[in-house]
Amino acid sequence: MTKIKLGVLGAGHLGKIHIRLAKELDSEFELAGFHDPNEEISKAAAEEFGLEAFDSIEDLVDRCDAIDIVTPTLSHFNCAQYALRSGKHVFIEKPLTNTMEEAKKLVDLTEEAKLSVQVGHVERFNPAFVAAQPHFDQVMFIETHRLAEYNPRGTDVSVVLDLMIHDIDIVLNVVKSNLRKTSASGVAVISDNPDICNARLEFDNGCVANLTASRISLKNMRKSRFFQKNAYITVDFLERKTDLIQIQDPDPTDPFGVIINPGNDKKPKQLVFDKPTVLESNAIKEELRAFAHAINNSTPTKVTVEDGHDAMQVAYQILDQLSFSNSIFAA
Repeated sequence: MTKIKLGVLGAGHLGKIHIRLAKELDSEFELAGFHDPNEEISKAAAEEFGLEAFDSIEDLVDRCDAIDIVTPTLSHFNCAQYALRSGKHVFIEKPLTNTMEEAKKLVDLTEEAKLSVQVGHVERFNPAFVAAQPHFDQVMFIETHRLAEYNPRGTDVSVVLDLMIHDIDIVLNVVKSNLRKTSASGVAVISDNPDICNARLEFDNGCVANLTASRISLKNMRKSRFFQKNAYITVDFLERKTDLIQIQDPDPTDPFGVIINPGNDKKPKQLVFDKPTVLESNAIKEELRAFAHAINNSTPTKVTVEDGHDAMQVAYQILDQLSFSNSIFAA
């Protein structure tokens, strides 16, 4: 495996996590350094990690094979555009860009450049979701709850782009059907943008997903429930636990079997409880490892630029619904 010279753009809270984990992945990456426009943050990160702090994006990009963009969303597009036009692979945090217009341009740029671009929808790499994936089979109803305690960081955008977009990406990855209808409601409680939102997504294959996100909760929760024929799967992204309940014909040799009677002259069924093995792993570390694998093997990234675009597109459809609802109430 060829070591990839990686440069990190942004050394804030999340940027420092990326730097630390990339350093640990020393078989995959050789860290060239980082750039952060804040002199105080830059100096502190250089001392903490023993890395070179570059004075400009241009200088850093010149020294790298790939760029990890962990900057505020407003700068995502310009950073990614410059890196791609300089012939560099790109890892870019979610949301992909600040606007849909930028997202569409970035999809086109990626296609033109023929380079690897991966979007940081980190829950795809959550070990609880990874454990659940082999059990998904024509999921027809999904319920997600993503609740967070209030934190001023991130309130410059709606809770939809801040939190719900994680679950939007998961739903799109599991359902794999065209979105037919979107409806949503939400309210701004503390910030100037919606802090609570509930959305309903209806797909062409009949699947329905109800998503709830709040950043003014008294406790944290990141839990999703997936219902399909003869099975019910719960994924706790926060506690990293997965539960599987299957419905099957009764097993007379099982003395502890839970039998249910559906009624209406239907045959009794047995509930089988299982806990798929959830491996210990760091989701951010695994997404960076996957990014390196895609570059070295010339394979598609696990979360493509198109995936990032599609999640944003649904998020903005939800935001449009919120704007429409608010305009009605304002009237």
